[in-house]
Amino acid sequence: MGHLCSCAASTATTKLLLWSVGRDQLHSYSNAFGTARKPSSFSYKITCKISTKNIEAQKNGHDNPRLLDTLSMKQQEQTSLFVNTLLEWNQRMNLTAVTEHCAVMERHVEDSLALLPIIENAYKNNCPTMESVRLNLVDVGSGAGLPGIILAIARPDWQITLIESLQKRCFFLEHVVDVSGLSNAQVVRIRAEDAGQNPDFREKYDIAVARAVADMRILAEYCLPLVRVGGLLVAAKGYNPQEEVENAKKAIRLMGASMLQLCSVTSEGPYGKRTAVLCLKNRPTPPKYPRHPGIPTKKPL
Repeated sequence: MGHLCSCAASTATTKLLLWSVGRDQLHSYSNAFGTARKPSSFSYKITCKISTKNIEAQKNGHDNPRLLDTLSMKQQEQTSLFVNTLLEWNQRMNLTAVTEHCAVMERHVEDSLALLPIIENAYKNNCPTMESVRLNLVDVGSGAGLPGIILAIARPDWQITLIESLQKRCFFLEHVVDVSGLSNAQVVRIRAEDAGQNPDFREKYDIAVARAVADMRILAEYCLPLVRVGGLLVAAKGYNPQEEVENAKKAIRLMGASMLQLCSVTSEGPYGKRTAVLCLKNRPTPPKYPRHPGIPTKKPL
């Protein structure tokens, strides 16, 4: 088994503090874009609060087990291989500012795994008539494969598409998918704006996820056109995204979605927690969205 982090186990408590905030294939894929191998007051009122629970790991007596410990031995080996590969390639290209194995495990792997109960609970509660066993998920702006690669390892029954526009990062992602044996993951080199207008991707996914990609106004235009009606956007944000979310209400609405929940999770990051922003797709995205590449960034909605 590859080297596993030997430092103290990180806290794996996931605090689901949910705010209700509104109603208003590894297959090859070829196309023209490439081949796939200030804190402020928040106007919303808390209407629902779910009790805090520890995510149970193995019955090993630890009060705060790592989420990594909930994975099988094979999955832990795949995760360690991914981290080692990430750090090796990071010496040649800019993939992450975190350069220690244990720190990657705590800051990136655990953060990515913390999204799993959020995704599964939100999907179960808001999409009860849909089959949740084989979710079709897209990681937009996958970059170093976070959280997409980790989700593919942890949920081999899900189909994961990693969308990335930079060729060198796609090379890294394809290499990781290959060496890790992830038959449920594919890499597509394409801009999010182009993917959103491509019938092969538009409104094809149950879930879109994004981590450290862009402001929420921009992210809504990147991701929501890819999500089917009834599906979810799960955006991993910092510890205090309320103002950003407030400013993104218009963009989210224009994409055919509504704010659903903010979920606070513990994190090894600087502030001790992160927030996942959940949006529910209510109706089809108008054909004019997403706009041409670069426009969402230059002129956010």
